[in-house]
Amino acid sequence: MTDYSKLLVADQGQDANEIIIVDKNKYDDWLSQQSERTRIILSAQNFTAAKGEWAIIHDETSWRAVYGVKNVQNLAAWCLAEAPARLPAGQYRITLHGNENISLKNSVLGWLLAHYNFDEYLSNKKPRASHILLTQEIAMIDDIIRQAQAMAMVRDMVNTPPIDMGPNKIEERAQGIAQTHNADFHVTRGDNLETGFPLIHAVGMAAMREHAPRLIELTWGHKDHPRIAIIGKGISFDSGGLDIKGAAGMRLMKKDMGGAAHALALADLIMSAHLPVRLHMLIPTAENAISSNALRPGDIIKSRKGINVEIHNTDAEGRLVLADAFTKAAEDKPELLIDFATLTGAARVALGPDLPAFFCNNDMMAKAMLESGKEIDDPLWQLPLWDGYNEMLASDIADIANAGGSFAGSVTAALFLQNFVDNDIEWGHFDTYAWRPSAMPGRPKGGEAMGLRAAYDYLQNRYPVR
Repeated sequence: MTDYSKLLVADQGQDANEIIIVDKNKYDDWLSQQSERTRIILSAQNFTAAKGEWAIIHDETSWRAVYGVKNVQNLAAWCLAEAPARLPAGQYRITLHGNENISLKNSVLGWLLAHYNFDEYLSNKKPRASHILLTQEIAMIDDIIRQAQAMAMVRDMVNTPPIDMGPNKIEERAQGIAQTHNADFHVTRGDNLETGFPLIHAVGMAAMREHAPRLIELTWGHKDHPRIAIIGKGISFDSGGLDIKGAAGMRLMKKDMGGAAHALALADLIMSAHLPVRLHMLIPTAENAISSNALRPGDIIKSRKGINVEIHNTDAEGRLVLADAFTKAAEDKPELLIDFATLTGAARVALGPDLPAFFCNNDMMAKAMLESGKEIDDPLWQLPLWDGYNEMLASDIADIANAGGSFAGSVTAALFLQNFVDNDIEWGHFDTYAWRPSAMPGRPKGGEAMGLRAAYDYLQNRYPVR
């Protein structure tokens, strides 16, 4: 993994090339202050300071880069992500024309993640050039580096093929994070799940011998601090079970543990920042496979909470493993529960690959979470927990079915999960894609953290470090 701590350092007057950021509306003012030689050089490059435009100004012994943005007062998170691909390796210093007091905090993350590269399985690895950014915003350095590392971890885990990212490997990752932060760590595996976590056991039965299911738990923080639960869906590969997916639908199902990767990354951020909370992280992980003992359509499984669930579709397995994890978390009476899950294709149909669907049972929490996403350029879109659709989950012979009909699939999935959240717990549910289908600056095709920074920012605001 890239060492992001070497790419963002305190500005102590080191030698560095300058990157001047100018917006279109203030370009003429800036240009009028430059030498005639500079104006000629920029004119020769047809530079107008339009969004995304670059130009190089050569002096006798040095050079500067000029970059156009839409609004220097509101720099987007990824506006600097293109810089490392365009500029040679070296040290750089940013100058903001128009308002030198604007924070670069959001956009620095894009600079760091532009260095991300998943080449674990390439025989011929290309050398990575380092672009070091100097900053006078000393207070932001550690936190931004932690966020870059957390996002890179999500990308790495999702990009890793399922042969190397089964439930055992997810457990190893979680155990390593627990050891780093001296957190308590507990795992319930295999047939030991049958009585306490029957839904997780049922989903994982078909792969029991090779890839035994498990519930991974990490607990950290002072017992007197507010208790929160972070949960992530960890289906290491989803064939669909007996309701098997087609080839196209199965191709990307290595990413079905993306929720677990998000939960691990968020837990790591919480502990690294020493937020004053009592953290309980849970990852129900299993492979949804096919064998003679696989979960069948029509089976009825009694959940940990005592709710009898009829299986209408074995490909709606993520909500099953989450349900038992929700119940376990609720037994310790957290005031807040946040979960991440690559749960439904319906969310992608509604919102596309960039926007996680967000569901919440508390209006104040939802508003604050959406504001966090907007503020740090990690957007979310709230969908409703529409009570009227609960009837779609009705079963003739059990308490509830695990899948609804052909309408509102992301909503009915969230409504199913709501049955396992106590009414006095504030709950936020991210139905995230965890994948980028096409590359953008700083965001290569492949695994992606979506909603992670929004949730972290929300938690930092709700539980500030004093």
